Amino acid sequence: MSTAAQPPLAERLRPRSLAEVIGQQHILGPGMPLRLAFESGRPHSCILWGPPGVGKTTIARLMAGAFDAQFISISAVLGGVKDIREAVQLAENARDGLMQQRTLVFVDEVHRFNKSQQDAFLPHVESGLFTFIGATTENPSFEVNSALLSRAAVYVLQPLSGEDLKQIVALAQSQQALPAIESIAIDRLVAYADGDARRLLNTLETLGMAAAQQQRTDITDAWLVQVLGQQMRRYDKGGEQFYDTISALHKSVRGSDPDAALYWLVRMLDGGAEPRYLARRLVRMASEDIGLADPRALRMALDCTEVYERLGSPEGELALAQCVVYLAVAPKSNAVYKAYNAARAWVEQDGTRPVPMHLRNAPTQLMKTLDYGKGYRYAHDEEGGFAAGERYLPDGMADPGFYQPVRRGLEIKIADKLEQLRQRNAAADAAPDTD
Repeated sequence: MSTAAQPPLAERLRPRSLAEVIGQQHILGPGMPLRLAFESGRPHSCILWGPPGVGKTTIARLMAGAFDAQFISISAVLGGVKDIREAVQLAENARDGLMQQRTLVFVDEVHRFNKSQQDAFLPHVESGLFTFIGATTENPSFEVNSALLSRAAVYVLQPLSGEDLKQIVALAQSQQALPAIESIAIDRLVAYADGDARRLLNTLETLGMAAAQQQRTDITDAWLVQVLGQQMRRYDKGGEQFYDTISALHKSVRGSDPDAALYWLVRMLDGGAEPRYLARRLVRMASEDIGLADPRALRMALDCTEVYERLGSPEGELALAQCVVYLAVAPKSNAVYKAYNAARAWVEQDGTRPVPMHLRNAPTQLMKTLDYGKGYRYAHDEEGGFAAGERYLPDGMADPGFYQPVRRGLEIKIADKLEQLRQRNAAADAAPDTD
């Protein structure tokens, strides 16, 4: 039979019942919340939040089938208020018709609708005209209106596991969609799919057609790489290669090599790494490896994150590149990073020292009577805005010297300032007590 006459593999393998769904057992398994909703016979509005290819559309379709409801699908990428009005009309027709059928309105990528478009659903959700199901890859706390969110349960869907994806490969083979596959080739396909069933199914369909054209009886790993070529440069985002590459990027920035840093950044983007993940790592690099040697680096990293959020790919990726180059050429210091770790280690092994009386807050008369805050010196009222000789550590605790600025960038001036303050403290301590 010609494969051209058949529907896409993803559609052929789409689950027809809840029992056929692969993955998401934390919400669909026996006794789990969404499974109970199915079994209750009472549909409720909800938001399905998860990455691409994890079954959001499938679950919505199954829900409509379970409740014998009319299923209306709207794409927030392509649709608008006109589509919402049409859905309302269809829902009213179904409610008022002879069959009095329920309606389920599914909005894919609901976060793409603006506030007024999302608000258009509210009166109809409240009146019970239809059950609303939104699918989103973005955090609904930030992307879905609070009014709509308060009327919908949120279910978090997870990327499919490697075993889940292997089940899909086996299912495709059971449907004669492709020949036998070497186990190592299956592992490569699963790694490439990275939890995304849609990506896996599309890849399997490509392989099946290629194997049929070449009259192959099996799919070897070598042939797989040959056929998919450029696509197989994509790597498992949770695998060793991914973390090796991000390590190379981080070390290139730390080593002040802008060319190498750009190379590894582009390698990661080309390999399918999530740009938002890279932006978060750049913020970390600015804090860990540059710190106060150039405080502007942290602001640059935050700005590049915001620019990417506004522009998306590919335009926003230039902001990541700009940030990577800046971080690479900036003066380096891990003094704050080391100071923070030293302070954490100290606190973990030390006892809970009481706050000295002169540093305690005294908002009530009783606390003042108990000498809370007594003797505290207000630094702004003293010479140079510095209370020379005042102590801010717990009583009996020697100066631990956590923060040791390096002689690079702004920390040169910071080190000089701290040395001046230490000298003033020493002079104040050495001065005779006039009390």
